Amino acid sequence: MARRALPVVKQIIGRSSFDPHPLLGLGSRSVTYMPRPGDGSPRAVTLIPGDGIGVLTTSAVEQVMQAMHAPVYFEKYEVHGDMKTVPPEVIESIRKNKVCLKGGLRTPVGGGVNSLNVQLRKELDLYASLVHCFNLPGLPTRHDNVDIVVVRENTEGEYAGLEHEVVPGVVESLKVITKFCSERIAKYAFEYAYLNNRKKVTAVHKANIMKLADGLFLDSCREVAKKYPSIAYNEIIVDNCCMQLVSKPEQFDVMVTPNLYGNLVANTAAGIVGGTGVMPGGNVGANHAVFEQGASAGNVGNEKILQQKRANPLALLLSSAMMLRHLQFPSFADRLETAVTTVILEGNYRTKDIGGTSTTQEVVDAVLAALD
Repeated sequence: MARRALPVVKQIIGRSSFDPHPLLGLGSRSVTYMPRPGDGSPRAVTLIPGDGIGVLTTSAVEQVMQAMHAPVYFEKYEVHGDMKTVPPEVIESIRKNKVCLKGGLRTPVGGGVNSLNVQLRKELDLYASLVHCFNLPGLPTRHDNVDIVVVRENTEGEYAGLEHEVVPGVVESLKVITKFCSERIAKYAFEYAYLNNRKKVTAVHKANIMKLADGLFLDSCREVAKKYPSIAYNEIIVDNCCMQLVSKPEQFDVMVTPNLYGNLVANTAAGIVGGTGVMPGGNVGANHAVFEQGASAGNVGNEKILQQKRANPLALLLSSAMMLRHLQFPSFADRLETAVTTVILEGNYRTKDIGGTSTTQEVVDAVLAALD
């Protein structure tokens, strides 16, 4: 990986002496993390195993957290994609704890059942989705030097859910773009780039066709870009973006997108560097954060993987490292990331999606061994 994104908290606590490549062993801290009194107190985290393989991957996280004696404990709730709504007690738990870790929730295709993933994002105003797609040492891919962060607007666009049948056989689906939401996602992307020593932000759009909606999104990005003169800014049409991603992905750094485009771009970028099973991510708002597998968990309902217990736990483990940094436990995050990358580099234990035959538990055991 060309450059690992440094979390905001590490920027605050000793940026000048922090090694930007902790997983590659290129240096070491010369100034230790100085916590505030009480920072070591265990933190409650809402845990949603979800559907299908989510039970396996969240169990992996629980085992690793326990082995590390990480200062977190989980409040576990059963939520499934076929429910009509997320239970109120789950929402209340996340509001109280401010942090949640979740497995995939299966969303029925068609019919009248709304996505609980979308409901969570709207209910908690988790307006920014962040997916980090990067080359992992030891995992061969077609492209090298890929290190992309996709920042996706999470609350409006085509996901607004405003659909109706005008007359029989004619359905109208509304795409909603607002200046408020466009500006705040652009600001988040540039702020992320600034705090993580990133050099460029690319806005993805289709303003050549959707001149008002995507035009408003672009205008908002341009206004915010003026406030960050040290960060390069450019724009790319979404169809050209997809072609460029699969042909020359190393040209991209931070990408900011409306809702639907971000889903497509993040999954494409994840596929380039190893697949959804190894890409971490999360959703964040002003007051809450939900961490989950970075790109779409398309295999969440794969019964064969579940029965064989061969789900890849690495993406959610890396997302858990993101969570630990968010909670200001950087040394635990470093330790977990180092163990995961060591297992990938050694290559002895891998699930089928990344070229191996191991079970979920065999990969977890390898990570646990690498912690020592």
